[in-house]
Amino acid sequence: MQSLKSASVANAVRSATRISQRSVSRTTRALSTLRPQTTTRNVSRTTAVSAALLSPKTQQQARHGSSSASSEALQKTPLYDLHLAHGAQMVPFGGFHMPVQYKGLSVSASHAFTREHASIFDVSHMVQRVFSGPGAREFLERVTPSDLASLGVHHSTLSVLLKADGSGGIVDDTIVTKLAEDKFYVVTNAGCREKDNEYFDQELVKAKESGLEVTQEQLDGWGLVALQGPEAEAVLADALDGTTDLKDLYFGQSVYGKVKLDGKTSAPLLISRGGYTGEDGFEISIPPSDTVAVTEKLLTVGGAEQVQFAGLGARDSLRLEAGMCLYGHDLDESVSPVEAGLSWVIPPNRRKADAGYYGAETIAAQLTPKSKGGKGVTRRRVGLIVAGAPAREGAEIVAKGDPTTKLGRITSGCPSPTLGKNVAMGYIKDGQHKSGTEVEVLVRGKARPAVVAKMPFVPSKYYKSA
Repeated sequence: MQSLKSASVANAVRSATRISQRSVSRTTRALSTLRPQTTTRNVSRTTAVSAALLSPKTQQQARHGSSSASSEALQKTPLYDLHLAHGAQMVPFGGFHMPVQYKGLSVSASHAFTREHASIFDVSHMVQRVFSGPGAREFLERVTPSDLASLGVHHSTLSVLLKADGSGGIVDDTIVTKLAEDKFYVVTNAGCREKDNEYFDQELVKAKESGLEVTQEQLDGWGLVALQGPEAEAVLADALDGTTDLKDLYFGQSVYGKVKLDGKTSAPLLISRGGYTGEDGFEISIPPSDTVAVTEKLLTVGGAEQVQFAGLGARDSLRLEAGMCLYGHDLDESVSPVEAGLSWVIPPNRRKADAGYYGAETIAAQLTPKSKGGKGVTRRRVGLIVAGAPAREGAEIVAKGDPTTKLGRITSGCPSPTLGKNVAMGYIKDGQHKSGTEVEVLVRGKARPAVVAKMPFVPSKYYKSA
């Protein structure tokens, strides 16, 4: 669900993917041509970096602080210095200095290492929020199509923030975790920070006017790391203090746990099983005081043969193989969940026009395809396998043998290190979206054969209950 909002950010990841087979020195030269990223000024806000994510038993012990956010200069995550110490090549991304890859490890090698072992991704640039109060659930059920009443405590769901105008357009994609009946942990994209802040501020005003009691806390300064890969569980288990059993933690669930540090244990960490790569793994929210120490512990318990840092380049190719969307590319405010192939985030009891969330009437009509008497949609997000050169964002999808018949466009694409093929996703005319449909993609003016393919391109390996 990570957002790319500036051309320089997108170019950074695309450059890293294009050069995944080249040497580190050539990568450095390619990235050096990027323009520095500037972003518009954030609305100044003071937020408590405190106990919102800590377990109730330790909330009273949390330290309170404040920060004033400004995006006139690139920000640094808590792990910035640690990245440099590990040879990271930093690029502008979502308003932050972020690692795209690491010295001695190409993007494709890092990608493969994640699939075979475990990698740590710094995602601290993403926005962590906590919504609390007796009206928190109703508030979130107004701005998303999720059924949070039925969601179990310490269970998570992928969801989308929807435009208030009823169009069904996606403001951002998000993960919502239910910490208690009146407390929800919500992660949104870094590149949408200002837009989402304005969106939530406006919606909170509406909520107050309608009598809902709900507050938002933004966890500025907190760390967020994603530990991904088949050996992720073993690495995390070795780092934990022995009071948390990961075998009982399944995909889409979370738990509080503590990591063993030198002579002490960390503060409670919110550990959520899931991730953005299609592999088994965890996303770990860490208080500011422990972010570096916890990450160093994860890196050392398994050693370099079991776990390594990975950057944005590998993260992008991994998520594309997993068929996951990138906001600002595969999703935007002109796209509805049905068009995006995300109808599954709308539970059965919220599929009617009177479901009560923004755009419910529009989305309900789209859920029934034209072939079954409904309104349906005119385009759908699909996966494609492209022959020849890889198809990049913006490339046109055309009819086989007839490049004048436009069918859609590519929104993401790269060579797949796992499959050895060029994979892409994009939007195609309804009726042409079925798996196996042969089309062509215009790559640098030349028609390349392509076939619509099911996603994920690489089978997911989530840890689920039997």
